[in-house]
Amino acid sequence: MPSKQAVSKSSGHDYSNIPTDLLIGGRWIAGSGGKRIDVLDPASERRLASVADATEDDAIKAIDAAHAAAASWAATAPRKRGEILRKAFELMAKRVDWFAELIALENGKSLGDAKSEVVYAAEFFRWYSEEAVRISGEIGIAPGGTNRMLVIQQPIGVSLLITPWNFPAAMATRKIGPALAAGCTCILKPATETPLTAFAMASLLKEAGLPDGVLNVLTTSKSGDVVAAMMNDPRLRKLSFTGSTEVGRTLLKQASARIINCSMELGGNAPFIVFDDADLSAALDGAMIAKIRNGGEACTAANRFYAQRGIADAFAEQLAARMAKLRVGKGTDPDTALGPLVNAATRDKVVRLVADARDRGAKVLTGGKTIDRPGYFYEATVLTNIAPGSKLLKEEIFGPVAPIVTFDRG
Repeated sequence: MPSKQAVSKSSGHDYSNIPTDLLIGGRWIAGSGGKRIDVLDPASERRLASVADATEDDAIKAIDAAHAAAASWAATAPRKRGEILRKAFELMAKRVDWFAELIALENGKSLGDAKSEVVYAAEFFRWYSEEAVRISGEIGIAPGGTNRMLVIQQPIGVSLLITPWNFPAAMATRKIGPALAAGCTCILKPATETPLTAFAMASLLKEAGLPDGVLNVLTTSKSGDVVAAMMNDPRLRKLSFTGSTEVGRTLLKQASARIINCSMELGGNAPFIVFDDADLSAALDGAMIAKIRNGGEACTAANRFYAQRGIADAFAEQLAARMAKLRVGKGTDPDTALGPLVNAATRDKVVRLVADARDRGAKVLTGGKTIDRPGYFYEATVLTNIAPGSKLLKEEIFGPVAPIVTFDRG
């Protein structure tokens, strides 16, 4: 039986039935190491739950389970695979508020952002339920004209899906959906900051009729060792990873030894550029979405703002005014516009980057500091007069900080 634990007494929903053990071969197990990982509420720094801590042995057991289920799942009719995914979509669509509050609890993002994510996440199940029956091939004529060539598409095999904490539902469904539609079995390894959403998703898929062993879920504090154990197993044929560029480089090196098929979605450092002839109001609307969606904790977030000299002062002042009005609070509070950062390390990185910019002469128009309360809160911040060598122009900030650089158009 799965270990179950009430997630939050103050929550508006009941999360006591979310499993907190590893899912291997359709069974919830505590893992061979016997250790647990605490899941913290980033708004209070209190423990929400503890989840199983997988070992290398557990990783191989997950590979065993996925491999054992692979032939049967690949042979399952595409329509049947699609119907399971469609059922998962329908179940998730009915539980938007339930999933949203769970995400807000363990991730810290605002409830509005969380609801948007759940709707977005569910759509991957619907999309791939329809794609499951559209796996086609090709027939061609050889250049010499003497033969006909038939190309068919087949499941690649056991797949390892590694997801980040910033979109715990959407990044999971975005990987699980196509894997299941194609007839692949998989092992999901979510981030330890947000494992409860992954376990809830796995329970939902079991409810939708997914056979045992087709989806397995591992949480671990030893990601490097556990992932390496799976990468070294010849039965693993696919890796899908969303996370930092640094970790992605390491995984690609490991994958090269066995030529594992890889899909990588890594970090970003996107600029947001405002020219003198821009519609200022529209530019500000876009800037707020690009910077504050998910509290800035997104690889697609605007990291650097470049404003042409003629509009720079007005853009900076009005952006600062909008950012200063954002209500900071617990993600589960419906009035919150900006929740806490996900953990202490993320908050401390933001502190370090802003301090470096200020040491180099940056001017703080609003924010610029942590909030004196429990939780990993950081004020919405706008900086100007950014020196070219400032680290926040080179590193991914992953927080609610907007550095504005003025430029002259040549």
